[in-house]
Amino acid sequence: MAPRGKQKSSVSQAAPSPPPNWPPLSPLVPAEHLSIETVADDQILVIRNLFTSNLCKTFVSFLSSLPLTTTPGKPKRGEATRVNDRFQIEDPLFATALWEQSGLQRLVSSFEDERTFSGKVLGLNPNIRVYRYRPGQFFDKHYDESNKLQFGENKIPARTTWTLLIYLTTCQGGETAFYPESPGKGLATPDPIVVGLEAGMALLHKHGDDCLLHEGKEVKSGEKWVLRSDLVVQR
Repeated sequence: MAPRGKQKSSVSQAAPSPPPNWPPLSPLVPAEHLSIETVADDQILVIRNLFTSNLCKTFVSFLSSLPLTTTPGKPKRGEATRVNDRFQIEDPLFATALWEQSGLQRLVSSFEDERTFSGKVLGLNPNIRVYRYRPGQFFDKHYDESNKLQFGENKIPARTTWTLLIYLTTCQGGETAFYPESPGKGLATPDPIVVGLEAGMALLHKHGDDCLLHEGKEVKSGEKWVLRSDLVVQR
């Protein structure tokens, strides 16, 4: 749950509709040629080239055909302002394919410190979200919540611990900026950590009680397309 007294992102339930016919996850960079880079210890990680440029183009073309819904410009009380177009679906099969085929499973499973992810990662949240930000759209400062779920065919009690964002395009603006808190009374607040967009790059950041305040900056020109899920660990 997000810290008290601060804005949080809203979480809505996906409509029970049939999943789309996702494009094949090909071509991909072999998992052994990928690596996880640490941007901020125990908080922010990136994987460059998780999706190839051709795969990004294929997905953007496909996602453009989905029935995206524009979020309201006026949020509910206590929620951060978000203005973008989105699509959301429960799709365990696609989540499993993305986890196993993209190299994520190998990279996360071989990460040097499993404690980073707050437990053994079971896979990706089947709640798949697609975001499109056009010029003038943004996501104001907020925290991402951790959510409980029953994971897989065996309904394993689980929870989400890290947000996964896969950027499919580049644009002017649209960076993800994180705002660390001061390490103690009388100490200077660290500078923001700004992660720029790279087509095909995955951004992983910790969420729940230890989530950093962050925002998706306003897109100035072009379009920002993002594929979203979460890492899931056993409760």
